Amino acid sequence: MSKSEYLKLADEIAADISGGRLMPGDRLPPQRNFAYERGIAASTASRVYTELLRRGLVVGETGRGTFISGNARRGVAAPGEPSGIRIDLEFNYPLLPDQTALIARSLDGLEQPAALDMALRQATSIGTPALRTLASSFLSRDAWSPTPEQLVFTGNGRQSLAAALAAIVPTGGRCGVEALTYPFIKGVAARLGITLVPLAMDEGGLRPDSVQKAHHEAHLSALYVQPAVQNPLNMTMSAARRADLLHVAEKLDLPIIEDNVYGFLDDVPPLAALAPARCIVIDSLSKKVAPGLSLGFIVPPQHLRETIMASVRSGGWTASGFAFAAAQRLMGDGTAAELSRLKRLDARARQKLAAERLSGFEIQTNEKCYHLWLTLPAHWRSQTFVAAAARRDIALSPSTTFAVTPGHAPNAVRLALASPSMDQLDSGLATLAAMLVMREDDFDSTE
Repeated sequence: MSKSEYLKLADEIAADISGGRLMPGDRLPPQRNFAYERGIAASTASRVYTELLRRGLVVGETGRGTFISGNARRGVAAPGEPSGIRIDLEFNYPLLPDQTALIARSLDGLEQPAALDMALRQATSIGTPALRTLASSFLSRDAWSPTPEQLVFTGNGRQSLAAALAAIVPTGGRCGVEALTYPFIKGVAARLGITLVPLAMDEGGLRPDSVQKAHHEAHLSALYVQPAVQNPLNMTMSAARRADLLHVAEKLDLPIIEDNVYGFLDDVPPLAALAPARCIVIDSLSKKVAPGLSLGFIVPPQHLRETIMASVRSGGWTASGFAFAAAQRLMGDGTAAELSRLKRLDARARQKLAAERLSGFEIQTNEKCYHLWLTLPAHWRSQTFVAAAARRDIALSPSTTFAVTPGHAPNAVRLALASPSMDQLDSGLATLAAMLVMREDDFDSTE
């Protein structure tokens, strides 16, 4: 079958989805049955399903089949905008009850003409010497102290990730990532023409042998990893695993983009403490302070700093002068550090509540983080469970959001615990626990 002919079959199914003849959650027949019904080769059926996966119209769940995506009408697989749903367990935006007052006190006077005049001026990717000095001190850990001369700034952590990826992975290049990873990297890699290579994981995180295997099969240009409080699986690599991973990266001469945005919730230093010439650390203020008041940090090795700066400028990712002025105050008077400390305590309290409400179910968690991974009972599917929760006014993230390879998502969901009030979180978790013991058809019959 020619390319145009298998694409026509994919277009037919897309039209059925658009026209409402196939609905989110509907299961497509197994590929062999689809091939028999259409009178085509099994290999052609595979190409049709692969095309539907590529368009984000369907999702595959390991061992369960292929289903019409909940995002099928939009034709995208990436997470959407916050929906305003009552109990948001989809997006992690830690907001403490008293943090607005703390931030307001820190920013008091910034609206005055002299201060505001400076804040509204054109900013650069490296800020000012005073800001770099404050930021290097703020980011430092016991075993890691970046120098002010290393720092580069962006508008937020996502821009830092995009700038680092664009700087060290060429168009057409391959970047190794954890098989379940931060979803944003999938979209930015596609726009940059970069192929993401999923790397096997275990209970300790990314497996170093999977890096070596992937690199030998086809050259990797870099690695993107989350060594501390991994999103979505929340594990933190042990010292032994970190050493093994760095040994392989050194042997293969692979630069590492190290996402440390959630690292403030744990005590371990970045990989860069052990391999400063190999690691590009990215971080931001969005989780530590507030999502609406952010600044992105990139800490590259000195020999990559100019390349990173050029990437920030060419991508249009330079932070605003106002963000610099606000961040300088928040870091300089200790407000950002105090909010980080309070959020570590808050995360522990929320994890404790979640463990109590979901006891008896299969959860993968970490008392030091703001999210957990819930493996669903066999009678539930990830996409259906998310849809059923939405009808109870609870937003969740299905495993497909985090899977690098379409069709290779476990039957699980991620719960982000940071955004709701404690009362809302308690209510939402209790509702989910009750749903988990029900069957899909029992749940649907009560609607």
